[in-house]
Amino acid sequence: MVCLSRSVPGLGLMTGLTYFKRFRMEIDLRPPLLPVPDVPEDYLLIPWDDGLLARHADTKWRCFRDEIDSEVFPSLAEQAGCLKLMEAIRYRPGFCAGATWLLARGLEYVGTIQGVRDAHGHGAIQNVGIDPRHRGRGLGSLLVLRALHGFREVGVVKAVLEVTARNGGALELYRRLGFRARRTVYKTAEQNPALVAERLAVR
Repeated sequence: MVCLSRSVPGLGLMTGLTYFKRFRMEIDLRPPLLPVPDVPEDYLLIPWDDGLLARHADTKWRCFRDEIDSEVFPSLAEQAGCLKLMEAIRYRPGFCAGATWLLARGLEYVGTIQGVRDAHGHGAIQNVGIDPRHRGRGLGSLLVLRALHGFREVGVVKAVLEVTARNGGALELYRRLGFRARRTVYKTAEQNPALVAERLAVR
């Protein structure tokens, strides 16, 4: 991660322009895939339904709001931003319902994943989120494998995703499932001046 600073007109503050290192990872879906694991007791895997769009958005927000990816993609830090993101995913050409799932425990939604076919016909995993309180139980593997099988069921032969290099847990998960890094990219993110002012005021 590389940080640069510049002043913000009218605020007299310095905000950071940050470059986040990310890996583009791929997996070939033609060889046999790892099987989808059993859903743990008390959990429920829920297929896509348009009536669940807002549930996906709210779950996404709770999964990502305090994570590094909310710095890389500021929309993930806000409920409204997550709702707009889910709407963009749902109505994007190539949206893949079979690769889009919710995970629930009782009346609580605790995980989400979404998938689309990109311009090359590859299955692009958009977000994999597990509520922090439910991590360490194999739920991320469950969602990713279910999405990969969903892509293959509609004839997709390769799946791709991007992961922030600092997100070691996610990087290890994808490697364990068979993804391999094919390219390094850098995502630019700029801090919100209002947020900078708020943080300085707290100090």
